[in-house]
Amino acid sequence: MIVNYTELIKNVPKPLSGTLSGHAAGEPFDKHVYNEIKKQFPKNTYRQYEYLNDLYTQNSEVIGYGAREKLFKAPSVHFLLARGKDVTNKWNTDNLFDEKQNDTADILVVKDDFYEIIDTKTRNISKSAQPPNIISAFKLAQVCAKMLDNKEFNDFTINYFEVDWELVRDELICKDAHFACLFNANPANLYINWAAAMQIQFHVCDLDQSFKGTMEQWTRAYLKHFVAQVYKRSAYMINEFAKPFEKYII
Repeated sequence: MIVNYTELIKNVPKPLSGTLSGHAAGEPFDKHVYNEIKKQFPKNTYRQYEYLNDLYTQNSEVIGYGAREKLFKAPSVHFLLARGKDVTNKWNTDNLFDEKQNDTADILVVKDDFYEIIDTKTRNISKSAQPPNIISAFKLAQVCAKMLDNKEFNDFTINYFEVDWELVRDELICKDAHFACLFNANPANLYINWAAAMQIQFHVCDLDQSFKGTMEQWTRAYLKHFVAQVYKRSAYMINEFAKPFEKYII
């Protein structure tokens, strides 16, 4: 871990003006968190698209998806951060990447070939809401498999930073902030919402940090959990939506 989250939490609680409409409600806090991390690491902090643009610009002689893939030390990091094959092939300094809402990293800190992937979540504590989408359970299974195949256990981490806020007059006021590392959570406790595009969902403040094993042990534990959930879901789908109609099939 590179970022000092204890110091970051101290610096977040402050009044911020903003709007309550959808994703825009969290933007002032997201920008504030980014700026605070940028103060800690001015030369190492990026938005995901900024990092890709910077990496490809510094290696402008490298052309095409396959060649650019090799600019990443670890295939698992490339899998998490790179854009698709078609858009990567078309990338050039006149056709730079823009920010995408489904980027894995809201903030990326890269230092000494280690990638700290940070996802910022904001929560209106005056309203009751289900936990947000965190990451695709399938995507996480894929990256775990890559980590095991390539023995990549020390190249990156995925951290979450939550800002809890409420509206006070015309200002969004931070009431609390929380930090959690995905790889410190017990994989068996991760909830997969199959109806929400197989997304893992949790509030950062509620994520347990009880896992004490190695990264390799975490990846294997997660894949065990994921596979078991897939079989459980498939059995449910068969019993609920196939079995009742089998007698009508000629």
